Amino acid sequence: MTRYVQDLSKAMSQDGASQFQEVIRQELELSVKKELEKILTTAPSHEFEHTKKDLDGFRKLFHRFLQEKGPSVDWGKIQRPPEDSIQPYEKIKARGLPDNISSVLNKLVVVKLNGGLGTSMGCKGPKSLIGVRNENTFLDLTVQQIEHLNKTYNTDVPLVLMNSFNTDEDTKKILQKYNHCRVKIYTFNQSRYPRINKESLLPVAKDVSYSGENTEAWYPPGHGDIYASFYNSGLLDTLIGEGKEYIFVSNIDNLGATVDLYILNHLMNPPNGKPCEFVMEVTNKTRADVKGGTLTQYEGKLRLVEIAQVPKAHVDEFKSVSKFKIFNTNNLWISLAAVKRLQEQNAIDMEIIVNPKTLDGGLNVIQLETAVGAAIKSFENSLGINVPRSRFLPVKTTSDLLLVMSNLYSLNAGSLTMSEKREFPTVPLVKLGSSFTKVQDYLRRFESIPDMLELDHLTVSGDVTFGKNVSLKGTVIIIANHGDRIDIPPGAVLENKIVSGNLRILDH
Repeated sequence: MTRYVQDLSKAMSQDGASQFQEVIRQELELSVKKELEKILTTAPSHEFEHTKKDLDGFRKLFHRFLQEKGPSVDWGKIQRPPEDSIQPYEKIKARGLPDNISSVLNKLVVVKLNGGLGTSMGCKGPKSLIGVRNENTFLDLTVQQIEHLNKTYNTDVPLVLMNSFNTDEDTKKILQKYNHCRVKIYTFNQSRYPRINKESLLPVAKDVSYSGENTEAWYPPGHGDIYASFYNSGLLDTLIGEGKEYIFVSNIDNLGATVDLYILNHLMNPPNGKPCEFVMEVTNKTRADVKGGTLTQYEGKLRLVEIAQVPKAHVDEFKSVSKFKIFNTNNLWISLAAVKRLQEQNAIDMEIIVNPKTLDGGLNVIQLETAVGAAIKSFENSLGINVPRSRFLPVKTTSDLLLVMSNLYSLNAGSLTMSEKREFPTVPLVKLGSSFTKVQDYLRRFESIPDMLELDHLTVSGDVTFGKNVSLKGTVIIIANHGDRIDIPPGAVLENKIVSGNLRILDH
């Protein structure tokens, strides 16, 4: 926009300015519409309908993006949720289980969000294919858990994977290895939306391909896309036709997100007779979770508020552990019939997350996303359940990976549980430095995973390696300065120790 036009718009009356902005907005929408139509003409005939649905979905999101300005919550309206809207897990569990738990389980579908790549951990391909425990990947553990359920209760709980265009092909290749498992596995794909230039707000892509120079022109629009994509895939109707009633949705990298029979029973047999369409598992915040989305009461409804929606002046208050005590684990239980109804009424309302990125060539773009939990306010009779921390065990970094690979956890039928030998139930705080960021480097630096049963806090920085059978207890800090190297010798026991400088034990 030229300086002259900017000055002109400022000089207009407030009313005139808003009319001027409306004209600009309409012109921009028209430009984007034309660009999307151009892109659609490049779609091969077998991809035309699918691409059209994706681009239509993007246009709707873009239209809303232009309408909304600034943080989308009025801080003055935010209240603590009423006591009965977030139930303690103990209360849900105290109801026990009915005799017909198998018929209840047969109405469940497990959905895992499988759109992410392992790039943040230095791995190519889908994150779900990274080995996390005894050579088992995230996907292996998920399949083992559901197979165990189906065998134990003689049920047919299927697994549905929401893939993205980044993960679909690699995931499908791997799925063949589960053909003999007692789990039906379905997949559907998230939408593929065009990234837009931060300055012009026009799509970066010139055609539908996503290889070569177009690789970075597209993105999967966050897990809030599950409702439309699941519905559009036809799979939602198929599962309803098979008598399924609820989905349990979670991130595939959350190893604590296993099927919980008590929560399922609460949904299927509500104590007050009123069916609950949406349950969000929340858990108590610790200092490490201050950025997590929290459940609030807003205009009479439960509402998920994320840090990006909070006005700057209130961010510290939002982070406060005393005012907002819980955060969203992204373990969600949702009624299939309600998803179908709301999707057909176009009534699922999720705030837009504007995610700025810089492409490899230096171009600044933005991608418009939504989050699955934000839809809670569109469902009837929603409920938060405050679950134990053990149901939130995400593996986002190699520091998390060290915890789940260690003897802090035992593995049984695909589920990880805290070892009974650990005397206190909290998870140690582990911070591994940049030399450990990539999984390959991390594995090379540990000859075997240390004994961590009595560990409280571990910080490692610099060029450090661990020999076999090392034991870490209390608070251990190991810092190799630039140019130095520290080798922790085999069998070493480090208890409340700070190790720094240069330590290399040579065999001779």
